[in-house]
Amino acid sequence: METLELKEKKQTPEKTTSVSGSIAVLEAFIAEGVSTIFGYPGGAIMPIYDALYDYNEKLNHILVRHEQGAIHAAQGYARTSGDVGVVFATSGPGATNLVTGLADAMIDSTPVVCVTGQVFAHLLGTDAFQETDVINITTPVTKWNYQVTDATEIPAVLAKAFYIARSGRPGPVLIDITKNAQLQLFDYDGYEKCNHIRSYRPAPIVRSAYVEEAAKLINEAERPFVIFGQGVILGKAEKEFKAFIEKAGIPAAWTIMGMSAIPTDHPLGVGMLGMHGNYGPNLLTNECDVLIAVGMRFDDRVTGRLDKYAKQAKVIHLDIDPSEIDKNVKTTVPVWGDCKETLPMLTKLVEHKVYPQWIQKFADCITKEQEKVIKQELNPSSDILTMGEVIELVNELTKGDAIIVTDVGQHQMVACRYAKFNQTKSNVTSGGLGTMGFALPAAIGAKFGDIKRTVVAVIGDGGFK
Repeated sequence: METLELKEKKQTPEKTTSVSGSIAVLEAFIAEGVSTIFGYPGGAIMPIYDALYDYNEKLNHILVRHEQGAIHAAQGYARTSGDVGVVFATSGPGATNLVTGLADAMIDSTPVVCVTGQVFAHLLGTDAFQETDVINITTPVTKWNYQVTDATEIPAVLAKAFYIARSGRPGPVLIDITKNAQLQLFDYDGYEKCNHIRSYRPAPIVRSAYVEEAAKLINEAERPFVIFGQGVILGKAEKEFKAFIEKAGIPAAWTIMGMSAIPTDHPLGVGMLGMHGNYGPNLLTNECDVLIAVGMRFDDRVTGRLDKYAKQAKVIHLDIDPSEIDKNVKTTVPVWGDCKETLPMLTKLVEHKVYPQWIQKFADCITKEQEKVIKQELNPSSDILTMGEVIELVNELTKGDAIIVTDVGQHQMVACRYAKFNQTKSNVTSGGLGTMGFALPAAIGAKFGDIKRTVVAVIGDGGFK
């Protein structure tokens, strides 16, 4: 009979202990703080699942019914926990079933690490059973991917995977491990986290001259307007953002992904941008004289026709990803860098101000929208139940403290228009890709990501099916 001491030794190998590639994968997860894995087993990843038996007290595996469900659950987990979601899938169709979720995570900047099994290395390229070229298939929808054929690579590759997934602008990473590498024994001398990769700069160097130029534009503005996205949440810069808008006294509108970065009832919060958003922020975007974009990418659902978007305004764009600067909207002053670093620098330089007449314009728009749209939606005169009424009831029952996960469609837009949030990381939705079927698995993952909070899934009949 195996003693407890021997079992513990198997679970936590000492330095220079001979272990399998599968154990090296699980040891990497523990070192990176992983507690939950979403996955579905199959032949090519079975060695890792076999090794998982000895780690059931340290790693909680959630068995899904489909690999796409696994990655959406991992996305929900990442969005509410603020950490990396982790996925297991087998080779061939198991791996290809992840592609939609990878694309979703890529466009919504969600940190996910997927480990897929692969056929034995000597069978690669032979059209073996359940073999697909997962690396080339997933290259366009991952931040980084890599195929491991030798177990000795596993610790360093997974360290790199977690670092890339969570650093800078987050995103999905896929590591494909051949079956022989999972079974292979090698001399394991511990796990070392990665904190630097040559040629990879997750956050650009902040140029103080641009921050000073941005502050000057803001201080001279008569009708400044802030629009903010998920970058505030991903950068864990909610407090810094709130301090900035409150000192500068600037009205702020959120994108669908930026929602909940500040409480929805904040005095300077003026609603949601976009074609399904609120009247005021959309109308007055074309009246502001300085537009300050923070952690958002000027998506087409926000801008509409670019040739008519905010042409009168000087644009300040704060973003961690230099590729977003000038991609859609021409920027007057680019402020590259992590907004957790750049916002305090900007706050220090802006003046304490209030804009009563400018703020009143937003208030007037809210009043008009209340009379023309919201009143009928939340308090209809007929007996027919409206989607707005349902969301309003959710607000009453949850007091704005719930995580609300939405699928994609009309119900998504209504939920995002009328949901009330007091806490950050509360609005979980498929923003960029618009993936039907997202909400149910994402809601399950969201609950595991923040077990103490109530999670409400709002799903249309198509997405649910």
